[in-house]
Amino acid sequence: MKFFNEYFDDDSDDLLSDDELIERVNSAKDLIESGFFFHNTEFIEETIQNCLEYDLSEEGLDLCDKLLEFTPYNHEMWQIRGIFCNNNFDFEEAYEAFNKALTLNPNDIESLINRSVAEENLGLTDEARESLERALALDPGNEDALFSLGILHERQNNFDSAIECFNDCLEASPEHPEALYELGFCYESSDRLDEALAAYDQYLDLDPYNSIAWYNRGIVLIRQEKYADARNSFDMSIAIREDFSSAWFNLGVSYANEENLTKAIESFLKAYEIDPRDEEILLNLGQAYEDNNDPLKALKFYTASLKINSLNTEALLARGYCYDSLGKFKFARRDFNKAVYIAPDSFDSWFAKGDLEFALGKLKKAVYSLSKAARLNSQNYHVWFKLAEVYHEAGNWQEALTAYEVCITLNPADADSYYGKAKIYLLLSRKSKAIESLSAAIKIDPSIRTKFRSEFPEYNNFMSPGESNEDLKSH
Repeated sequence: MKFFNEYFDDDSDDLLSDDELIERVNSAKDLIESGFFFHNTEFIEETIQNCLEYDLSEEGLDLCDKLLEFTPYNHEMWQIRGIFCNNNFDFEEAYEAFNKALTLNPNDIESLINRSVAEENLGLTDEARESLERALALDPGNEDALFSLGILHERQNNFDSAIECFNDCLEASPEHPEALYELGFCYESSDRLDEALAAYDQYLDLDPYNSIAWYNRGIVLIRQEKYADARNSFDMSIAIREDFSSAWFNLGVSYANEENLTKAIESFLKAYEIDPRDEEILLNLGQAYEDNNDPLKALKFYTASLKINSLNTEALLARGYCYDSLGKFKFARRDFNKAVYIAPDSFDSWFAKGDLEFALGKLKKAVYSLSKAARLNSQNYHVWFKLAEVYHEAGNWQEALTAYEVCITLNPADADSYYGKAKIYLLLSRKSKAIESLSAAIKIDPSIRTKFRSEFPEYNNFMSPGESNEDLKSH
């Protein structure tokens, strides 16, 4: 039988071709099956490590199993078997392998850390945390255990605990790039934006060509409303990876927030070119064109977004408002009605529907829709004011007064609601109440006196013989 002795003198740091690696694997199998493995364990174990490094999980696992038939008490081989099983997403087998390794060597930190991966994927979150804490009890400064525990906390949205772990990891290893990256994410998720920016900057000092890190940095800057700086970050991200559609998209968002709609549209169109099936890109293109006074193109992209997801109420409402602005009320009503049907608990949908119904003179329907919206968001001033206007127009004056009172409760400095009440009181011939409301409106907004004179030139008819216009003027 031929044994490949030439391998034993190879420099293990040399890169192996696929053929060379497979030849090593076959040689290792031959050595095990021939019974000569005791004198060649170093070569066999090196080959198994090669399988780990070159991601040959099946071959490596097969070698592990063959070797463990002869050396069942080799805790390192059980640990490696567990790693292969983790890599193959066979977490139950991995869990058993790591348990076997730890039975043979209870203080095996690497097995504890790797077992936590299997435990987390099996839904054994508490056990995963306990494995990592046990590893840290054995080696308090172990950066791998600290990093893994940080990731575990991060995935459970325990960002404060994750931040503590990542900072401890960085104390043990100040230039740990992954810890810096995850620290930036956790700070961002905790709304600690300045610290997030500092973490991403430190990460980029170590890895300046990471397009995702530049992208994340840009997102933090958008949240800080530093749009020019955000654009620089997205430009860097795109320079590294030109087909990064999300970076193009958020570059457009940055331009849009600076009201540079031409550049915003250019960026959104580039994102659309890369990812034409992204409904969010299409929706923002529609909004940008609408803001740029091009409603026909806006309609095109709103409709394209809805072809991808016909249940997107945001796109339906946007297209409905666009139809409304073009005077295509039938189409606008269709979109608003569909939005209400899809999301019956959506305040925005009911408000849009009621607002259009009021504009079209469909007062009963408007009352129903706006009342529904008011029940969904009772603290929204705008729906109560619109509802008051509808009641007023429909001649339901008491209901209108009640709605105006709610408006004043929500916004005590609301001159328009006081004025609305004054007009109703005049219609009800309740002059003292009219004067009281009108004076309150004029006190908040003096221009209402002129507005009142224009709308009610005959207001003297509502005053008693002993009163004059000066009584109103004095308030």
